[in-house]
Amino acid sequence: MGIEAKGLTPLLQVYDMPASVRFYRDVLGFEVTATSPQLGDDRFHWAPLRMGDVELMLNTAYESDEERPARRDSARTSAHEDTGLYFSCPDVYGACEELRTKGARVEELRVASYGLKQMYLRDPDGYVLCFQWRVEE
Repeated sequence: MGIEAKGLTPLLQVYDMPASVRFYRDVLGFEVTATSPQLGDDRFHWAPLRMGDVELMLNTAYESDEERPARRDSARTSAHEDTGLYFSCPDVYGACEELRTKGARVEELRVASYGLKQMYLRDPDGYVLCFQWRVEE
């Protein structure tokens, strides 16, 4: 028999939920589909997001605002560089231009040795995001 899975929804722990929501919603174009109880504008502790067929969840890294340190804990977030989200994106160049017009800090486009056009950027918590598509031959 075997396990049948129909999707995958990563959960990202974030330091500043309003900043993360603004990035994923306003810059990347995700829709917030639900939230835990609202604490203010873009302030809640958990939310699933969707953009087309892509889903992810954001969760605050601390259970309460009182537990959250005044500054990001670099020891906690240093491993975020090891987490990458790779989006299948047929128009990598168009996505790059759109993100740049929205103020995103996008790295230079590149073509990987395995034949994928790739555009990299980081979210507010340092997670690596890559939009990629196979180079047409």
